This record gives sequence, structure tokens and C-alpha cells, in this order.
Amino acid sequence: MTDNFAAADHPHRRYNPLTGDYVLVSPHRAKRPWQGQTEPTEATSAPAYVEDCFLCPGNLRVTGERNPVYQRPFVFTNDFAALKADTPEYHNDDPLFKLHAEQGESRVVCYSADHSLTLPELPLPQIKLVIEEWINQYRDLSTRYQWVQIFENKGAINGCSNPHPHGQIWASANLPSLVATKDRLQKDYFIEQGKVLLLDYLNRELTQPEQRVVVHNPHWVALVPFWAAWPYETLVLPRRHITQMTELTEEEKAALADILKQLTIRYDNLFNCSFPYSMGWHCAPFNQNDHQHWLLHAIFYPPLLRSASIKKFMVGYEMLCESQRDITPEQAADLLRQQSAVHYKSA
Repeated sequence: MTDNFAAADHPHRRYNPLTGDYVLVSPHRAKRPWQGQTEPTEATSAPAYVEDCFLCPGNLRVTGERNPVYQRPFVFTNDFAALKADTPEYHNDDPLFKLHAEQGESRVVCYSADHSLTLPELPLPQIKLVIEEWINQYRDLSTRYQWVQIFENKGAINGCSNPHPHGQIWASANLPSLVATKDRLQKDYFIEQGKVLLLDYLNRELTQPEQRVVVHNPHWVALVPFWAAWPYETLVLPRRHITQMTELTEEEKAALADILKQLTIRYDNLFNCSFPYSMGWHCAPFNQNDHQHWLLHAIFYPPLLRSASIKKFMVGYEMLCESQRDITPEQAADLLRQQSAVHYKSA
């Protein structure tokens, strides 16, 4: 047994205060040779319009409906919706076979009319329009549902079925399991510490920005969280206490567009590819409870590990015990921070 522990070299576990879970960090394993699966890289360019794309302006979708010739972000009800508003009421209290019906809605948000431009390649005014559309959707769906999940799956390697730049919105009558846990733990921290957990965490991170902060501006910070499970996982946090996206000022919307572009450009530049990820927003639920313990935030979960074609698998120990990572969050943040602010396609 060695006498001097070093987090950059020795196995250790890190606690995630938002989920109550631990992550096993094994930095010494990053030095081993890789002989695992690789994935084919996606094409680096695409046309601005694709005739058979269900999301391009003016095209027919699978239902036979035709998209408008849109220029701003375009929203429609998902043609294969996971949640439906007219689901009949049903529940039982069987302790082993508990089941209840769930009502909700599923929508698709096309970010841009241009099929070829992903989020980091969009101009800032267009990204701001996407943010404003997210806010519009929050305002609408929150009148009927207590949870509204905005998210994006980018890249075929990450389950995206259509490369046209788009995200999704699922609204549900009940709080999903992960959200309910995050709500409870943030509330517990607020009661015990008298502070907002994520705001307290952010302020601590800003005392040592060279550790895990990737990019920042006067209103937002993007960082690799101390407890990150995925290799290049990041959190996007506001600097002031904001519980829901509907509270953003015009200046904060513009600054959010800037931070999203800065972060996703660095993702793409890391391996010179259209960097895949799952991204989602978490905010205070839309119910009558007190939510002062919440802080609005976005989470990016990219699957890539060592290159554009080598991804991290959550299997074996991760499925049976707890999440595990090799590269430390500090190393990941440093690699992202070193990337150019200019997209590799434009350099």
C-alpha cells in the first residue's frame, strides 16, 4: 500500500450529490492499450436540404403531413410519440406488479432549416431562437404537466435516427425517477446547509477554475463535474439563482447561446468530428411545491472515449455495481479547455 494518495493516479470513488450514487475512478487504466470496438465516423459534411429527410422544410413526414417551409425553429408532435395525452387512467397498488398509466406529450424541435448545421455550427442568433422556443414550450406544456424534459440525442452512435439538427421534448404528468431523486437530494441539502446545492457547488468550482471549468462567460459556466461518470460529461450552470428557464433575461439568453456554442465547438474540435452526445435540461418541476432548492442546469453525456470511433461502454461492472471511468474529470476538462474556440471546419 502506498503512503501518498494521488487522485490522478490511484483508484477512488467520487460521490454525486444529485443522485446519491458513487463513481469509481480508475486513472491508471487509461494507460492500457485499447483493442476494443471502434465505430465508423460519420460524414463531416451534408447538404443543406435532403429530399427524403422527414425534418427538412416542405417535406412530407411518415404520417403524410407536410412540414412548413420554416426558417425559425419548428416544433411538431412526434409522429411516434412515447407519451400520449389521452391515455386512459389506470393504477394498481400491487407491491410486486405496481403499474399506473402515464399521460403526457412528445414533441420534436427542429433547430434549423439547414440540414447540414449542428448546434455548434449554427450562428448565435439561431441558437438564441432555439432557446426562446424551448422557453415557449416550457410555458405551454407546464400548464398541463409537472415535468417537461427537453433533450437532444446527437449522432447515430448515440441513437439519433435523423441527422437533421433537432431535439425532443417529453412532458409527463409525474416526475420521472431520476428527477424525483434529484429533487429530494437538493431539498435535503438546502434544509441541512441553508444553500442551493448546485449554486454552492459552482461557487466552490470557481475558486479553482483551472481544475474542471471548461468555458465561462458573465452569466454561465460549463464544467466537467467532480462526479462525472462519462469521459467528457459536462454541466452548464447559471451564475445566479435561476430555477426555471422561463426566468432568463434577454442578456442571459444571448449568453446561454454563446456558452452552448463555445462548449459544443470544443467537443467537435476534440476529435475533429461531429461530436455525439445526449444533452438535457433539468429545472424545478412545474407544480405547487416550494422549489427554492433548485438550480436550472443542462447535462451533456457524450459517449466518446479516445477518438471519434472509440466510445465508452457502460457494461459489466457499471451495470452490476456503479459507474466507472478511467480518465479523471480534471484531465477531461483540461483536454476540452485546450481546444480552439473556432470550429475545426472553419479553421
